[in-house]
Amino acid sequence: MKIPLFDAHCDTAFKMVLKEYGLFENGGHTDIKRGLEYAPYAQFYALFAVDGRDIPQDLPEYSDKTSEEIFDKELKLLLKEIEGSRDRISLCTTVKEALEANAQGKAAAFLSIEGAELIGCDVSRLKEMHRLGVRALNLTWNHPNSLVCASGLTELGRSFVSCCNELGIIIDVSHLTDEAFWEVIELSGDPIMASHSNSRALCNHRRNLTDEQFRSIIRKRGVAGINLYAEFLGENPDIDTVIGHIEHFLCLGGEKSIALGCDFDGCDRLPEGISGIEDLKNVYNALLRKNYPEALIQDIFYYNLKRVVEEVCDI
Repeated sequence: MKIPLFDAHCDTAFKMVLKEYGLFENGGHTDIKRGLEYAPYAQFYALFAVDGRDIPQDLPEYSDKTSEEIFDKELKLLLKEIEGSRDRISLCTTVKEALEANAQGKAAAFLSIEGAELIGCDVSRLKEMHRLGVRALNLTWNHPNSLVCASGLTELGRSFVSCCNELGIIIDVSHLTDEAFWEVIELSGDPIMASHSNSRALCNHRRNLTDEQFRSIIRKRGVAGINLYAEFLGENPDIDTVIGHIEHFLCLGGEKSIALGCDFDGCDRLPEGISGIEDLKNVYNALLRKNYPEALIQDIFYYNLKRVVEEVCDI
């Protein structure tokens, strides 16, 4: 029996722009070919961009481009790559569509946006992106914008929360300030996700979740995706470190609220023992060796995130 996998976050689309390689097979952390070693397999592809002057690679053709312009190019490229591999992957907007794709031996691709500034914090563009298939949104990426300020959400930010709930777009809190996080918890009627965030109790980084934040995600019927970026795991991390974050969330009652959000192709450094998506089976097998029930492990790897997508997006 193959291992199921539904990953909540990767930055492969941006890496395809920078590296000029494809989606089916490449030298990055993840691609369709390796992903299909898992079944069923589904992946949230994050659309992320920065201004051209902030791109570290020597890519002069982007130096004068804004993040919104690069985002538009990235979206077109990702959709083209999915279409070009349509015999192996399908763009999906619901769990029903994902299951149909998986039944045909295909991967299920979901789209997310990592920072509403990439669409100008514009509700009309949010609706346009929903029509194109986007089903998850970070209100911001690391910096204040028109939706998120130092004290929390702006009035427009609160409107975005309502709009996401109406459209069936999952609100992703991974890059929010603590103040904005708690406002989203209060305002959203839908489950939320922290697509790629670990335990702050184990690794004291602002991008990780406090115990009370994770408990609030449980109460909200949401999920937190375990992030494999070494900086968010701890010093000299390995597979045991990854499992430590899973076990900490389990101790908080998170059996139905832990997922994977590996941050593949967005990581400078992964934990020892993991080079890419092909090595996630090592985490799965390590949990089996610790005598965790396979049903619980499969929830973490696939079914918990599937439930949230189904509840929010299958409307």
